[in-house]
Amino acid sequence: MTVRPIKHPAAAAIRAMCLAYPGAFEDHPWGDTVFKVNKKVFVFMGVDDDGQFGISTKLPHTGGMALSLPFATPTGYGLGKAGWVTARFAQGEKVPVELLAHWVKESFLAVAPAKVAQAFVDGANAVKAPVKKTKNTKPAAKKAKRSR
Repeated sequence: MTVRPIKHPAAAAIRAMCLAYPGAFEDHPWGDTVFKVNKKVFVFMGVDDDGQFGISTKLPHTGGMALSLPFATPTGYGLGKAGWVTARFAQGEKVPVELLAHWVKESFLAVAPAKVAQAFVDGANAVKAPVKKTKNTKPAAKKAKRSR
């Protein structure tokens, strides 16, 4: 299977965004470029034979709003019903990379395992409050039953 190279100015920026997420990696099933986390795709990206750049992301929160944009359509193969949105841009057309960065983030958070997504949201440098340990760690309900 031959991997189709993506020769588009926006592709490098979006690729870097995708790979910056924890546990994210690039894969090439079917010769296409996808970005995955824990074996789940969060971005499909490519350029067709006419030079049209396309990206598909899962947008469970903002998909309805995204579909109001002229370059956005529900993703094919039934993925649109699951909240996936595809954006396509003709060769030479300006790609709104900042907007797509938000889509990539939402898609990553939608498919990443809960612990990975939460760690990303919390931030790698977040300081957690120390847990105060006490001698008696039994729940209050058990204490009440014993005292009867």
